Amino acid sequence: MASIQPIILAGGSGTRLWPASRLMYPKQLLPLVGENTMLQETVLRLKGVYDLTDDVLVICNETHRFLVAEQLREIGIGAKIVLEPEGRNTAPAVALAALVAEVDSQADSPLLLVLPADHVIRDVAAFHKAVATGKVAAQAGKLVAFGIVPTRAETGYGYMQTEEDGAPVSPIKTFVEKPDLSTANAFLESGGYFWNSGMFMFNTGSYVKALEEHAPEILVACRTSVENSTFDTDFIRPDKVAFLGCPSDSIDYAVMEKSRLAVMVPLDAEWSDIGSWAALHDMTKSGDHSNTLIGDVVVQDCRNSYIRGENRLVAAVGLENLVVVETKDTVLVTTRNRSQDVKHIVDDLIRSDRDEATLHRQVFRPWGSYDSIDGDEGFQVKRLIVNPGAVLSLQKHARRAEHWTVVRGEARITLDDKEFDLKVNESTFVPIGAVHRIANPYDEPVHIIEVQCGDYLGEDDIVRLEDNYGREGTNT
Repeated sequence: MASIQPIILAGGSGTRLWPASRLMYPKQLLPLVGENTMLQETVLRLKGVYDLTDDVLVICNETHRFLVAEQLREIGIGAKIVLEPEGRNTAPAVALAALVAEVDSQADSPLLLVLPADHVIRDVAAFHKAVATGKVAAQAGKLVAFGIVPTRAETGYGYMQTEEDGAPVSPIKTFVEKPDLSTANAFLESGGYFWNSGMFMFNTGSYVKALEEHAPEILVACRTSVENSTFDTDFIRPDKVAFLGCPSDSIDYAVMEKSRLAVMVPLDAEWSDIGSWAALHDMTKSGDHSNTLIGDVVVQDCRNSYIRGENRLVAAVGLENLVVVETKDTVLVTTRNRSQDVKHIVDDLIRSDRDEATLHRQVFRPWGSYDSIDGDEGFQVKRLIVNPGAVLSLQKHARRAEHWTVVRGEARITLDDKEFDLKVNESTFVPIGAVHRIANPYDEPVHIIEVQCGDYLGEDDIVRLEDNYGREGTNT
């Protein structure tokens, strides 16, 4: 019997959930509906249909690779992490995964279960049942899409129309783009229409053959890219030059809409892709007034509102149908019915070259994180947190000096030809041009207040001489 190989698509940007979700730390890496992140929940719900002692296969980008690896390590999951050289939509991403799985698998043609990393599924048992149904069809060579049983007229999703409404597996009659409200209402009333979840299941051979028939340019580029892959610590790097010759296309357009083998399995499992703050509110609201209150929030006479405070007290009076999200560096206020338009704010921030579109104030690195506490012309103050066993790169700066004071834990410092430890309330000065490094060989995180001074304080003023995380020679 063919084995299942989960393929987790973890490369999205989640701009509609800004400011919590940002390009460098998107929604799939955030704990939005529980203690675990959405990526972690996606993997954990596989228990019962997949042996989680085996590696899952994750597709993500260069920027998020260490975060993805660390989050999977936190829940005890092994993974093969394939770094997509550049975003080319879902058909090429899954092609890379399929070709990697084909090489690695002991089976002749493993079954690929393709799951976006940023979905919520409340009824895990129903999900498992749908996967079992899809597995039988996929083993028979079908290309299986999972269609969500609609609960309302929704204009934010694409739809699939089946030929046999109510069948456990049905051929797909047509794919429909996101409809207007009147069309969505007509779909809901007529039956036979399902939301397109973006989850799929097929055996590797069937998907590769479908690409060969319907999208040969994608297959050729991805095959060459995988054949010329390199391996960087825990990561598989398909060849970038070959991959950039690949067209950008979704699985729907490239394969599913064209193939006679496309079928759909209905899924009724309290599903959401959390595509907006309103959608997240719908999944998390509670109480008589249908509010979602996250963090240190005090309200009076508020109804049907999502209010999230991440760093300070948020007080609200008389709000109805609003979204309020506070982070360390931003505050978002929108109506629920306009929350989809948050992406336009992000577009404006990107055009204005504002860091808030990309970075949180606290930025995560493979060794820990830094939080930009304060700054002005000529200086910047950061709080560094270095994880146990972690080591920053051996580096130097051309335009800034740094002063480090340990406020928690103990650090091992390299400064030119000297190495020494700093304990709480001890400090050292790093002159411009000095070769330096922070390490934490101890069991507890070390917290350091770093004061930078210079005429330029950008993160690209770094020359990495050695690095444990494959970043040697880079300056970002």
